[in-house]
Amino acid sequence: MNWMEYVNAFWVGGAICAVCQVLIDKTKLTPARILVGLVMTGVILQAFGLYQPVVDYAGAGASVPLLGFGYSLAKGVAKAVAEDGLLGAFTGGVTGAAGGIAAAIVFGCLFALLAKPKSRS
Repeated sequence: MNWMEYVNAFWVGGAICAVCQVLIDKTKLTPARILVGLVMTGVILQAFGLYQPVVDYAGAGASVPLLGFGYSLAKGVAKAVAEDGLLGAFTGGVTGAAGGIAAAIVFGCLFALLAKPKSRS
């Protein structure tokens, strides 16, 4: 791997995170609305074919943040619709993002078992 791939992933991922932090700090949007907006933005950008070049350029810097999750959903739906027709619109998103969903479930359960919760009071 070329070291510039790491640099590109770092600055693109950092720019996405910086924009999100500005949205959290400077707007009255809740973090949940910002997260949903990021996923929807990833879906819309992929639908218009604008996000694939970003992923090709930045790699994990573009595919790991929530924009990348929306991208994975849209890519999975497009592939499933091409293969299965209308039924693919309902199954493709879950199939396309299955790895990320499974990892979130496994690591969430693992850390829930390992963590020692403390009272907030």
